[in-house]
Amino acid sequence: LPERAPEPPDNPTTPEKVALGKRLFFEARLSGDGRLSCSSCHSLFDKAGGDGRRTASGIDRQIGARNTPTVWNAAFQAVLFWDGRVASLEAQAMGPILNPIEMGLPSAAEAERRLAADVSYRADFARAFGEDTITFARIAMALAAFERTLITPDAPFDRFVRGQANALNQSQIRGMALFESVGCVLCHKGPNFSDASLLGGQSPLRYFPANPTPYEQKYRLLTADGGRGIWRIASLRNVALTGPWLHNGSVDKLDEVVRIMASAQLGRSGRLMAWMNQDSALGKVDRTPLSDRDVADLVAFLQSLTSDSLLARNAGKAP
Repeated sequence: LPERAPEPPDNPTTPEKVALGKRLFFEARLSGDGRLSCSSCHSLFDKAGGDGRRTASGIDRQIGARNTPTVWNAAFQAVLFWDGRVASLEAQAMGPILNPIEMGLPSAAEAERRLAADVSYRADFARAFGEDTITFARIAMALAAFERTLITPDAPFDRFVRGQANALNQSQIRGMALFESVGCVLCHKGPNFSDASLLGGQSPLRYFPANPTPYEQKYRLLTADGGRGIWRIASLRNVALTGPWLHNGSVDKLDEVVRIMASAQLGRSGRLMAWMNQDSALGKVDRTPLSDRDVADLVAFLQSLTSDSLLARNAGKAP
């Protein structure tokens, strides 16, 4: 994983802009009731950039419908939010502030007014942008600049690919091989382990669950109208710290997530699926469920994607 995230030409990263963005990330005046900040749902260290809840809790204790994604390494994603509806950190930063069930600020003008009333903020904006005019667009630009510094290139996996052969144990190495052979890598590819990444990603969204399984009822995986959702492919960086998992936060064990994805997305349901090979001959491929050892090895590999520094500062324990 690169140590520096790509940045747009119209919002170059500077120390002054990052410092302002960090201050804004913890600024409760950007919420309607003055009690919530970006960090309320994105606890950088205690919850590994999320909130540890099944779904997000916003202003007036309103409960959202989706699990809070981590902000760590979000700078490498080509689309943001679970439905992939925006393509930049700047656009993403604007959404929660004005969302009536998240931070609930009534308008962009109100955000500008509140910050402009603080002389120290006008000075910070002058340092970051060359003038002290506070605009909602500049608030988002500063937040995005700060988020582009939230990078974790120090996982055991990173040390392994840089040549430290003993960085992974044998279970993690078996899991890494399974990750490719089972097909996980078809969606979770590249340095950020997501096809929704700026780093070589090609197809950022997937149907989920793609195949019918008992899991879709057990964990309420279908949409409100009973359909199959189209979701952004999440990065697997630090995934062992970011539970509960999936778009609705319904699963609280990482090994269960592996079983769900293997069956719902990769067809490992115990059936034999017919297919046509390159010679146009009918054949069969084994889609039996993963064994307990396979699941354990895949979980071990996923744990190798956890940042050493983030793990050291995380208050909880990786599952």
